[in-house]
Amino acid sequence: MSGHTHSHGTAAGEQRGRLTAVLAITVTILAVEVIGGLVAHSLVLLADAAHMASDSAGIGLSLFAVVCATRPATLVRTFGLQRLEILAAVVNAVALLVLGVLVLVEAVRRLVTPGHPAPGAMVLFGVVAVLGNAASLLLLRRGQSRSLTVRSAYLEVLADLLGAAAVLVAAAVIAATGFRRADPIASLLIGALIVPRTLRMLKAAVDVLLEATPEHIDLQEVRAHILETPGVVGCHDLHAWTITSGSAVLSAHVVVADELWADGSASAVLDRLGECLAGHFDVEHSTFQLEQPGHVDHEAVLHD
Repeated sequence: MSGHTHSHGTAAGEQRGRLTAVLAITVTILAVEVIGGLVAHSLVLLADAAHMASDSAGIGLSLFAVVCATRPATLVRTFGLQRLEILAAVVNAVALLVLGVLVLVEAVRRLVTPGHPAPGAMVLFGVVAVLGNAASLLLLRRGQSRSLTVRSAYLEVLADLLGAAAVLVAAAVIAATGFRRADPIASLLIGALIVPRTLRMLKAAVDVLLEATPEHIDLQEVRAHILETPGVVGCHDLHAWTITSGSAVLSAHVVVADELWADGSASAVLDRLGECLAGHFDVEHSTFQLEQPGHVDHEAVLHD
C-alpha cells in the first residue's frame, strides 16, 4: 500500500518569468561590460563580463530545464524531466568554477605587468552594471529560498553586484592615486567570490544527484513520528531524497499491529502517515509499504 502527494510544478517553474527578465538584464550588462572593458582597458570589467557570460549561459540553461520539468511523466521517466533542473545547476557550477580560476590566473599576470585602465570609463560602465544587477536581485529575492536553480541565479547575480562595486572602487583608487594594480586586485576579489560559492552550489547539486537526504529532513525525527502513529509497531527501509528543488520524496516499510489487520483498519494508518509527513516535513511525495509483524523476515535486504 502507498500514500502519495503530487506536485504539479517545480519551485523554479513558478519563477520562470522572473528568470527570463533576469536573463535579459544579464545579457545587456554583459554587452555593456565587454564594451567598457575594451574602451577602459580594464581587466576587472572584462572579468565581470566573463562572469556575466557564464551567468547568461547558466540562466538560459536553467530556463530550458524548467520548461522540460513541466513535461508530463511517462512510463519510462516516471518523474518526468524534473531532474534536468539539477543537471543544469551542475553544468552551471562547473563552468563558473573554471571561469573563476581563469580570472584569478589573469589577475595575477596583471599584477606582475599592470595595464593602463581608464578610471572615468570604468565608473560609467560600473554604474550601469550595479543598477542592472540590483534590479535582478530584487526579481529573484523571493524565489531563491525555494529553488536550487533560482538560488544559483540569485547568488550569481549577488556576486556580479559585488563585482560591479569592485569596479567602482578600483576606478576610484586609480583616479585618486594612480595605482594601476587596483584593477587586477579587484579582479582577484571577484575570483575569490566566484570560487567558494560555486563549490558550495556544486556540492548541493551533487548531493541531489546522489540522492542524499534533503537538508530540511531529519530522518531520526521522521522515524520517531512514524513510530508514534497509532497502530505502528515498527519502521525500516526508511529513505528520503530530492527529485528537484522543492520536491522531496520519502519511502518506508511500516509494520502495523496484527489487530489492525484483523479488524480491517490498517488503511487508516496509511492516511495518518501521509498527513503527518506532509504536515511536519513538507514531503511532496511519500510511499509507504504497510507490513504485518514478521514480514521483515522474508525481505532479502534490510536497511535501517
